[in-house]
Amino acid sequence: MDPTYPAEGQAYREKVRAFLAEHLPADWSGIGALPRTEVRAFAEEWRRTLHTAGLLAASWPTEYGGGGLSPLEQVVMAEEFAIAGVPMGTPNDVFSIQMVGNTLLQWGTPEQKAHFIPRILSGEDVWCQGYSEPNAGSDLGNLGCRATLDGDEWVIDGQKIWTSAGHLANWIFVLARTDPDAPKHKGITFLLVPMDQPGVEVRPIAMLSGESEFNEVFFTAARCPAANVVGAVNGGWAVAMTLLGYERGEAAATMPIMFRTELDRLVALARERGRTDDPVIRQRLAWCHGQVEIMRYLGKRALTRFVRGEHPGPDGAISKLYWSEYHRVVTELAVDILGADALAPTGRWPSSSFQADDPGAPNDSASWVGTFFNARAGTIYAGTSQIQRNIIGELVLGLPKEPKAPGSSWRDEQRA
Repeated sequence: MDPTYPAEGQAYREKVRAFLAEHLPADWSGIGALPRTEVRAFAEEWRRTLHTAGLLAASWPTEYGGGGLSPLEQVVMAEEFAIAGVPMGTPNDVFSIQMVGNTLLQWGTPEQKAHFIPRILSGEDVWCQGYSEPNAGSDLGNLGCRATLDGDEWVIDGQKIWTSAGHLANWIFVLARTDPDAPKHKGITFLLVPMDQPGVEVRPIAMLSGESEFNEVFFTAARCPAANVVGAVNGGWAVAMTLLGYERGEAAATMPIMFRTELDRLVALARERGRTDDPVIRQRLAWCHGQVEIMRYLGKRALTRFVRGEHPGPDGAISKLYWSEYHRVVTELAVDILGADALAPTGRWPSSSFQADDPGAPNDSASWVGTFFNARAGTIYAGTSQIQRNIIGELVLGLPKEPKAPGSSWRDEQRA
């Protein structure tokens, strides 16, 4: 691990800071300082600014409308955007650009790239993810949503769940079982499916916070062209794993900054409420400080590999397990500092149901209670903590695989 940046990284950092100073208001303090009703409009306008500057898809080659940045420049840009409290795009761009866009650049046909890439950048096509199912969450190979070829179209039947921002999307990339007789990881195909059609129903899921950013998606004889297969028919597992690698690409750069900003805000809350004289509170805050510092060095290690051009490996599960379990504990501390105020929270609720509140958010009780609710989901989405521990044990430490329980696969359930 190399915790320092070469000279070219620092030079590009100055360029990014100049860009931010030119395009943000002089009194800018982070997107969290905006009223919740203005957050989405700002994000969309900021997306247009990035698109015009060629920075919306910073890692993409310039011939595809991207920024053509080196891995080092991508890391520096992500860090400076996180420090400034501005997004890299809109919420669905995580799926549109970071996931399916990158995957198409690696796996897509020339025709698929020519059609979809410009529409992703323009925002005409807005994407969400169709992976998890009621019986196939972290055990993704257990999925049962089926697709059958009918002439020059695939006909899709089944259900997806926990579809983040699915209510805002008009396209969904779907893992579907296309060979029910093949071993579970080998009969899966990666499909690009339009959502604006009969046979696709999106139902919001009400969360503990009152928001509905997760959704269920039901397919009843929904269709997509046969040409919308990414990779090979029945070879979708390799494509799916590529996409999951891109999902965590920028997290190593931005998460340590995000959690440090959040912890600084929590320390300020403790001071405001006179809790820093409590030795137990001080000890718990010190523990959080140590965890964030460890997270920073875990991130530096991952970034060093990224800059060297190395692909993410199974040790990415360490970071996922670490941050999600940490966030559950630190938000419990926030609620304890709030005391009785946490029972009747007031102020601005978080504008997102994922991870920490936005930079610049006021230290309201509603902000912390909403984040406390969100932290529970963090130990489940993108792979539960139990699954992350299995990955670390089996693929990083080389321990024996965990035995499968009877009736744990889609095929066992069909036989029952």
